[in-house]
Order: sequence, then C-alpha cells, then structure tokens
Amino acid sequence: MKYQERDRGDIITYKVEETIFYSLIIRAEKKIAKDWRLIMFNDFTQFEMECKQNIEQQGKDDALKKKANDFLSSSDKYKYSYNFRWMGLPIIQLPQDIIAMQEIIWDVKPDLIIETGVARGGSIVFYASMLELIGKGVVFGIDIDIREHNRLAVENHCMYKNIKLIGGHSSAKREVIQQIEHYIDSNKCERVLVVLDSLHTHEHVLNELNIYSKFVTKGSYLVVFDTIIGAVETEYNDRPGVRATIPKRQLMSF
Repeated sequence: MKYQERDRGDIITYKVEETIFYSLIIRAEKKIAKDWRLIMFNDFTQFEMECKQNIEQQGKDDALKKKANDFLSSSDKYKYSYNFRWMGLPIIQLPQDIIAMQEIIWDVKPDLIIETGVARGGSIVFYASMLELIGKGVVFGIDIDIREHNRLAVENHCMYKNIKLIGGHSSAKREVIQQIEHYIDSNKCERVLVVLDSLHTHEHVLNELNIYSKFVTKGSYLVVFDTIIGAVETEYNDRPGVRATIPKRQLMSF
C-alpha cells in the first residue's frame, strides 16, 4: 500500500512537473511565434518596398524601354502574342499581361468579370480558371462574331461552368447591356471587373469606355487591352485607320 501511495505521489509529482515543463515550452513557443511573425512581417514589407522601388526605377529607364519596344516590334512579325495557350486554348496575350491580370483578379476577387472580345477563347478560360481558384464568380464573354469552332471549344472546356457567352451582338447593343444589368442585380454582384478587348476603333473603344465604366465597382478595375498599338511598330499598325484609332488615345480622352 505504501508503495502504491508513493507511486501515486511520484506520478502526481511527475504530472505537476510535466505541466510546468509544458507551460514553459508553450510560453517559449508563443514568444518565438510572435518574434517569427514580426520577422516575417518585416521581411515581407521590405520585399514589397524593394519591388515598388524596382518598378519605379524601371519606369524611368529609357534604355530598357527601348530594348523592350525593340523586342515587341521584332517579335511581332512572328505574332509573338499569338503563340501562347491557357489550358489548351490560344490566349493571344503577352505573358506580362497574363501575369498582371492574374494579380488583378486575385486582388479584386470579382463576382463578375465582363470581357468584350472573345477571339479564340483562351482569355475567357483564363479568367474562369482564376475564378475557380478563388471559389466564386462568372465571366461574361461578349463578341459580335464568335466563330462556331471557337464557341464549341469554350463550351466543351472544363471551365465553361464559370462562363457565359453572348455572341451575335455588339458589346454596345442595349440588349446586351440589359442582360448584364439583370445578372448583376439578380445575383447581387458586389465586385465587378471589366476587360475591353474588342474592336479597336476610336468610336467603338470610347463608346465601350462610356458604357462599361458604370459597371466597375469601387476597388476594382476597367482594363483596356492593346494600348500598345501605335506606341511600337507592329504589323497591326499597318491596317487601314489603325494609327488614327489607337486605344490609348481613347483611354486618355475618357
């Protein structure tokens, strides 16, 4: 009996000591975790500041700009932006723009993305895949002429569940605008992102800017593609009327 009592006493003592021991470890771990979070925060902040400074300096580097423009002009004869795919479909975007759009979509986490200009479907599938990762949202793809084989490629894609195609109508047609308005109202979309990438004439781009800007919610973006047209020498510049209808000019006018 004495042995058992002593044994119980030893166990109790051991447990008390064990509790104290673990308590010390927990306190130490909390301090380490706090210090580690502080280190991580400081490191992340410093990294972001360095990135911001690098971007600002890069924007002032005229020699680098010239090299970048020379690359774009030289590679355009091989239709550089046409040679990339997203999840199997041609995206027809510069890789730099793809990364930038990924950052924008992840930051905004939109309930709805409106894209004018569907082309071969790669960009709308790209946006839909980003929304799939986020866990919500739908992409409206609007184009006056969605070719049948392109439509089928999009409709048969695994990301089509996050896509709604509106073809056969101009993006500026009232019927299309009403359809978007109804979707936003009925689904209570709080975050809407707009991407304009259709016909690049002065009248059309400016008209789209005036129409679709009202859908952009606070904290989101209205992205106008191909503002590089005219800024560098490309094959597209030689098309009739293009030099007088640079999208960037419409954007600045807007």
